[in-house]
Amino acid sequence: MYSTIEVAKILRLSRIEVFRKIKKGKIKAEKVGRNYVIAHDDLMEALGQIVGLVKKERIEDAVKKAIKEYGQTFKKLGKE
Repeated sequence: MYSTIEVAKILRLSRIEVFRKIKKGKIKAEKVGRNYVIAHDDLMEALGQIVGLVKKERIEDAVKKAIKEYGQTFKKLGKE
């Protein structure tokens, strides 16, 4: 089990952002007294989602750059 402080450090988020993600259901957590704890599997799932979003953003940026630089070439190749 991890505390919200530990999760924030691992995910490189603020503690407040971790609470927001818990409230939105993006990170599964259990309330223990006044604090939340996050199971290892739930942390790994949240980490996978974040990594997936970063990869998607990088791919989209690469596609935009390629279209900007080689758009005319792509159009010519598409006609062949």
